[in-house]
Amino acid sequence: MNDDRRALVLGVTGGVGDAVARVLCACGWRVTALHRDPARARIGRSDIDWVRGDAMNGKDVHMAARGCDLIVHAVNPPGYRNWRGLALPMLRNTIAAASAQGALILFPGNIYNYGPDAFPLLGEASPQNPLTRKGSIRVAMERELTRAADAGVRSLIVRAGDFFGPHAGNSWFSRGLVKAGAPLRSVTYPGRPDAGHAWAYLPDLAETMVRLAERANELAPFETFHFAGHGLPRGLDMAEAIRRVVERPDLPVRKFPWPAAYLAAPFVITLREMLEMRYLWRETVLLDNTKLTAFLGAEPHTPLDDAMRASLQGLGCLEPGYMNNLVNFI
Repeated sequence: MNDDRRALVLGVTGGVGDAVARVLCACGWRVTALHRDPARARIGRSDIDWVRGDAMNGKDVHMAARGCDLIVHAVNPPGYRNWRGLALPMLRNTIAAASAQGALILFPGNIYNYGPDAFPLLGEASPQNPLTRKGSIRVAMERELTRAADAGVRSLIVRAGDFFGPHAGNSWFSRGLVKAGAPLRSVTYPGRPDAGHAWAYLPDLAETMVRLAERANELAPFETFHFAGHGLPRGLDMAEAIRRVVERPDLPVRKFPWPAAYLAAPFVITLREMLEMRYLWRETVLLDNTKLTAFLGAEPHTPLDDAMRASLQGLGCLEPGYMNNLVNFI
């Protein structure tokens, strides 16, 4: 183990940033996190060096990245808002800091880059013809990283589906399918019941990203991998996994109120942005991890029910009685 390895994580309070930071710390990396309120953010996270700053401020990012071998760019505009005004400037700050330090950029990608012409199985070389503004911005961000690689700044992109996990943050799972902080009374599913969907369990995804980053010297200056995760052939498979874990086969599965979202969208920016991505729930969209498994040998993979149990526990969605029974069983 090399105790001198240092990483800067941008977006550490989000789902991916938090998960990657945990794996990096467990692997012996010294992790720095940039946050506008480090005193609040460091509560319960003494394993991280907290630095005050803003990812929109290039000087802040540059100072936080000093001595770092890796910059994890897991920061996104909050609530889907103002991607055009925030996403690219933040990435450019990361690129500039990585260039100054000779650091690798680790970038969590998603499937916004793709349109229906690439469905149902997405490979790294699939055509990127997005239908949406956020998809176009994602394509532009990856082009920035490609150009940076030509100038000597290395980057590694790992694309994945929708996130779930004990610390899922602002995700479809924690804000859509279930209601965090309360025992489940129902599950809301936003997609077609028979359309396949890709889900990424955050601890597995984070382990994959760190394992790839630790072997970056074997990769091209700009490299992409697809993480298959839990690619479920039917959308309702996710709801049924929730039912199994909470031992409620009769738990109601409700449709997402898309008509109400359309009515409220003119007044709520987040709903308007969510509606733009609805097409990803209407068709089967899965990721091909052939390249990933050829390089790593296997993709880290927690069984779905185990991943679901940990996720619901972390989000405070299991009945107290369930936890007591679990303790008694152990």
